Amino acid sequence: MSKTWLLWNSGPGASAENMAADEALLESIATIGAPVLRFYSWRESAATFGYFQKYAEVERWTPLRPLLRRPTGGGLVPHDGDWTYSLAFPPGHAWHALRAVESYQRLHRWLAASFAALGLAAELAACCRKELPGQCFAGAEQFDVLLGGRKIAGAAQRRTRHGLLIQGSVQPPAAAPPRADWQRAFCAVVEREAGVNWKNFTPGSDFRSRVEILAREKYSTTAHNQRR
Repeated sequence: MSKTWLLWNSGPGASAENMAADEALLESIATIGAPVLRFYSWRESAATFGYFQKYAEVERWTPLRPLLRRPTGGGLVPHDGDWTYSLAFPPGHAWHALRAVESYQRLHRWLAASFAALGLAAELAACCRKELPGQCFAGAEQFDVLLGGRKIAGAAQRRTRHGLLIQGSVQPPAAAPPRADWQRAFCAVVEREAGVNWKNFTPGSDFRSRVEILAREKYSTTAHNQRR
């Protein structure tokens, strides 16, 4: 694994901008040349759903709007107080070669360890428990993060020739510490487990322009969000 990983705390963003920034990361991660961990939040309540899901189904499952199609798979995710993050890996990185289930397990093992460091006894789900198929936080998949038997973290992935993108959501429990404490704990776990050094990531003007284009011409449009 690369010893240098980049950290981008992009703060609150509009819904379309949030999805656009993650896709722009995937497009450019080969050029960036190192893994990027991004923490971000939402300026308004919203929901996202998996790339292959049908809009006519998911729109009935939540009153949250806007409702956006993610660049990754997975199910419906509410963003009305969750802690969201993404991870992008360039092609050729060891993580890019992992099978999806191995990638999922490793990431969520780190997430569980970050909560343990904060005094919350999280664990990984041993098997599936589908209560409402298609809705990410209704039930659990193998290796989802559980707290007291309830799912608190899930993720979805997309692997292309450009790299690997993982989008994750944490639904913090009532007893959760401040988000900033969790972010520091998670970074410390990654540093310890992967032996990495963190360096801040600052997007350049070309990257920011690409985010604006994707937000305006893709993630803000019904043509994309209701394409199937």
